[in-house]
Amino acid sequence: MKRNFNLSITLLLALTLGFTACNNEKTTVERTEVVAVEAANFGGLALYTVRDAMADNPKATLQAVADAGYAYVEAANYEAGKFYGMTPAEFKTYLESIGLTAKSAHMGMVNMENADQLIADVKAAGIEYFVLPVPPMGMFTYGPEGMGMKGTPDELVAIINTLGEKCANAGIKLLYHNHDFEFKALADGTIIEDLLLEKCDPKFVNFQMDLFWVTKAGVDPLAYFEKYPGRFIAWHVKDMNAEGKFAPVGTGSIDFKKILAEKDKSGMKFYLVEQDDTFGLDPMEAIKISHDGLKEIGFK
Repeated sequence: MKRNFNLSITLLLALTLGFTACNNEKTTVERTEVVAVEAANFGGLALYTVRDAMADNPKATLQAVADAGYAYVEAANYEAGKFYGMTPAEFKTYLESIGLTAKSAHMGMVNMENADQLIADVKAAGIEYFVLPVPPMGMFTYGPEGMGMKGTPDELVAIINTLGEKCANAGIKLLYHNHDFEFKALADGTIIEDLLLEKCDPKFVNFQMDLFWVTKAGVDPLAYFEKYPGRFIAWHVKDMNAEGKFAPVGTGSIDFKKILAEKDKSGMKFYLVEQDDTFGLDPMEAIKISHDGLKEIGFK
């Protein structure tokens, strides 16, 4: 009887150890697969490009973004304390589960009343960069004559510096994203982008350069890298077709190889493909074309 009891215990231990070993092996394989994806994938995607798909099925769309070869993303949706319907923690956890991270978030809805909460949620999502996509707090204007702003550039400087200091105190970083109007001289000759670069405290505020909109404004990004080195921490990478419209990376006229050669001078730490409008091309197809373009140009 005692012998049978000992035999039963031995069998139970063997089964338990075998089961544990299988589970450990499975976990190791899963972790290895995620690491392999992270090693193979590169570059980032601004999720604004695939906003319709993100609204319909965010998790499936994020998986498709990872499958297209991207390593990180920039959020462009935040409502009621959630990113794409997920709490900050859920968003972070899901991205990690498919080998993605969120580097930045466009937070155009920020104001002085909600700033602390938005900053806390961005940090809780594991996002390092809080990005102002336009002048915040009702300053941005858009109409038949294009984009612009109301209020004065100095008022914008004060707002951005305040928000930048709040971000720094919370352990994240603030970037300002340009369009074309910031490079066009105002009636008194002021260039908004220049004023921001000169008056915003670099300890608290730096910049996300949208290479399409700089080109659209007739400005050479290299001239800004030379004049304000180290200030352009992130780039939005999107091409321009013969009609002056958005195009997948590598299919248009912007000389990205020339720009990329000066990335160290610019201060660029990360970059994101973005295409505001794909003009009938499926956005998911557009981001694949752009990723192939990144490889050809030499982005890593």
